[in-house]
Amino acid sequence: MTAALLRYVPLLLLALAWEVGARSGLISTLALPPLSSVLAAWVELLKDGELISNGAASLWRAGAGLALAVVIGAALGIFMAWWRVVNVLLSPLVEMFYPMPKSALIPVTVLWLGFGNGSKILLIFLGCMLPVTIGAFNGARSSEQALVWSARSMGANRLRMLWDVVVPSAMPELLNGIRTALALSFILLVSSELIAAREGLGYLIGFLGASGTYDAMFAVVLTVALLGFVADRIYLVVMQRMLRWQS
Repeated sequence: MTAALLRYVPLLLLALAWEVGARSGLISTLALPPLSSVLAAWVELLKDGELISNGAASLWRAGAGLALAVVIGAALGIFMAWWRVVNVLLSPLVEMFYPMPKSALIPVTVLWLGFGNGSKILLIFLGCMLPVTIGAFNGARSSEQALVWSARSMGANRLRMLWDVVVPSAMPELLNGIRTALALSFILLVSSELIAAREGLGYLIGFLGASGTYDAMFAVVLTVALLGFVADRIYLVVMQRMLRWQS
């Protein structure tokens, strides 16, 4: 418990420096409102229901896009590692699109699906699928050949070897790829909602900033940071449980 508390001491010091710096006049309150004002604005947004309704819309978009990316990306990565034809066809596409800034696809998805949920889900799906695919591919390629040969010698067919040997071997790399995609989903979500949305946390940040309500804007920014942090912590616990069989 003591070690866990000590890990978050830097955050407490940062919060204290934020409050003191804003209250003392070292930092303009227009650039950085006091943390106490931000927390008060957060409570007001919570009471008004703005934070809950927009947060629910954002979480739905992020969850749907990430779920599609995990299912399709994992399948593509494993198939690319297991079947040479699939690798030859898809590898150039993955190599071409992986380094491209995913936010560049925002105008394309809006053009295709408009300003609703569809464009945001599609953007998150396209952006998050690549790290999942690469993680699954690297994990499947690193499968121990001795296990594959043993399964083959015992009469297992190709699909049985894929499910019993390759998929468990690919799990650590796959889960790391999903963790990367989880963080990326929040980045793409807020980016797309800032530019082209009528609801959501990103939209709320842009709206409050344009109206000069900076304490409420920072409250929403901190909410996004908190949601991302909690999601990552929960995922780490799930990841450790799923990989417990390795020990």
